[in-house]
Amino acid sequence: MEDMEPVFRALADPNRRYLLDLLHERDGQTLLELQGHLPMTRFGVMKHLKILEEAGLVVTRRSGREKLHYLNRVPIQMVYDRWVLKFAQPVAQSLTLLKYGLEDPSMIESPTLVTNVYEVVIRTTPEKLWHALTDGSMTRQYYFGTAVESDWKPGSPYRMVTEDGFNMLSGEVLEIDEPRKLVMTFQPHWDEDAEKAGYTTRVTYEIEALGPEMVKLTTVHEGLDPSLKVTAGFHDGWVLISSSLKTLLETGQPLPSVPGDM
Repeated sequence: MEDMEPVFRALADPNRRYLLDLLHERDGQTLLELQGHLPMTRFGVMKHLKILEEAGLVVTRRSGREKLHYLNRVPIQMVYDRWVLKFAQPVAQSLTLLKYGLEDPSMIESPTLVTNVYEVVIRTTPEKLWHALTDGSMTRQYYFGTAVESDWKPGSPYRMVTEDGFNMLSGEVLEIDEPRKLVMTFQPHWDEDAEKAGYTTRVTYEIEALGPEMVKLTTVHEGLDPSLKVTAGFHDGWVLISSSLKTLLETGQPLPSVPGDM
């Protein structure tokens, strides 16, 4: 677990943990917005954010002239899987979730559509990663047991189908640039309220080669409505998918199956 050391070091500072709390409450904040919550200079906040970025806990994206900061939950999930999950008791976990849900109801609803960004570095090649994203026999191993089906042409439909034939989600291929970028709409069908509302969002996979056998995968999920119950599950879903995809490509085995919906 030596690759987790930057994460532990980044989390050791209370100011950096507070910055993560701020991004958890509202993702996509500027440096100026974050600075307003801390009793330190702009340069001081920049230094903390740089350490969080280097640990993979924060991801930045440009929006016009602004630089927005997003919480990347994947490294935290990896630490949890290694150091917490095997020791945690289900009852204690349930009580903890209940505690936070009751104490912080402001995080449940928001009228504004939001964007979530997930980033993971994988020891593989862009071509192998692209194959894992677009081949049904591969997605079945890490994407909640669903196989993707599409001819992967702009404007074509795609769907994620379970072994018993249930169409878990579907959408349209908007943009394809193999093996660098894939953009699709995202319509979940496992939630009745989302199905009735015709809830449609947008997912972008960005693949960046960092070396001969090192690739950064950035998953951007846009147009999220926090007022819909199904949206809350997307966070854990993408973290589990990213983590399992990384494990599959690096070890040949996905993470153990996780019960429940995304």
